[in-house]
Amino acid sequence: MLDSSSSILLQNLIQLSEPLKESLFKAQYTPPENHADVSIKSHLQSLLSSPTISDSGVRTKLKDFVLCCAALASASNSTSQHLSWVPGSLAIRAASAFKELSRAYYDDCMHAKCLMKVGELELDLSGVVESEKKLLIELMPEVLPYLKDKIKESAIDTSNENDGISAASARVPVAYAVLAAYQFRWFVTQVDAPYIGKLCPLGIPCSLTALDHWSPEVKGQGMISFIHLGKNVNAADIGGYTDAILDACCQNIASDDEIWHYVVEMSVLLVTLTQQNNPRSSWYEKMFNEILNHLERQPRNKQRRIAWLTHCEPLFNGLGLILLAHFRSLFPLFFKWMHADDDETVLLVLERMATVVRLTWIRNSLYIERLVDELVTLYKDAALKVAREDIRSHVLQILNLIRASRTPQFDATWLKYKDDPNLTALLPSFS
Repeated sequence: MLDSSSSILLQNLIQLSEPLKESLFKAQYTPPENHADVSIKSHLQSLLSSPTISDSGVRTKLKDFVLCCAALASASNSTSQHLSWVPGSLAIRAASAFKELSRAYYDDCMHAKCLMKVGELELDLSGVVESEKKLLIELMPEVLPYLKDKIKESAIDTSNENDGISAASARVPVAYAVLAAYQFRWFVTQVDAPYIGKLCPLGIPCSLTALDHWSPEVKGQGMISFIHLGKNVNAADIGGYTDAILDACCQNIASDDEIWHYVVEMSVLLVTLTQQNNPRSSWYEKMFNEILNHLERQPRNKQRRIAWLTHCEPLFNGLGLILLAHFRSLFPLFFKWMHADDDETVLLVLERMATVVRLTWIRNSLYIERLVDELVTLYKDAALKVAREDIRSHVLQILNLIRASRTPQFDATWLKYKDDPNLTALLPSFS
């Protein structure tokens, strides 16, 4: 026999499930050819409550409903073959249904409380206005370990030398790990500071499990989750997980193109967050060297260099003068990229180069003359580029920084250009 509170919750679950079940039924779905034995659609349908069910497992039905909503809502920005079939309207409807259920759940005086026991933590949620955020926090101790296990089912068993991708996929289809990773990412990214920091002991193990998986899709969702954590927690929240997280970042630097921008953003965020007061940290050096070594092997890969140049600024600022030790690897890449065909790369590399010069004053550097020469060449070549004005403005800024920091060397190098007719606009600045 259900108590009145559980009965009301069950009625709400059934009422909100029906429109989702109808939309799921109508959604066109064909399992991917390489996953013909898996039906994600049928799995999601099984998570929604039936009007004929009246047992006492209301809590399980609540969790299942939220997991279904998480999967459908996460499909709104998914390119995965396992979720791309979900219509945008259904993704929106699922997010709306979850919000409705959350409001109904906390309107009930049985659940309307400010102090909440989450695992071993007691959280004060008096500052949380959104009911949906409260419900996610309440469910995390039950849901996140479950999703972690679902991801791990198709992972490679590193303790078994005969285990590999084929064997792991044969045990459990990877589609379920992909689904769990998307559900996990949706759960985590709905909760922000300060509450997500308190939930790190629940979220981090699941994120690490996703990063350890062989599937790029699963890895990518784990990386997005870590990026969210990096933007919303402090170093103390991460605590004893620091080394494991940074090691996972380094292990994933060789990831596929499709997720490499996540690898870079995640790695930079987490190393600067956890090592911010220690520029001589071995993790800074290891991370920087791993990324540069990887880029040196693929210097013409536009996608990777733009990802790196977009996200590396905090890493440069964290290293400060220690950047001098990396000039031998860094500047050859800069010199290649500043003459790239695309303006986006050129502008990004000039911005990062200005940061490096500002942070280090390129003291005791053998690169001053070469840097001035390359900048002058770029200034001339910019005449044929769409972004020529922006490029030339950046070049002038860097030349001024070099001159301010190393005047004698700059002036000696500049002598060769003092009569160049193609630099008439620059000459007054350095005469």
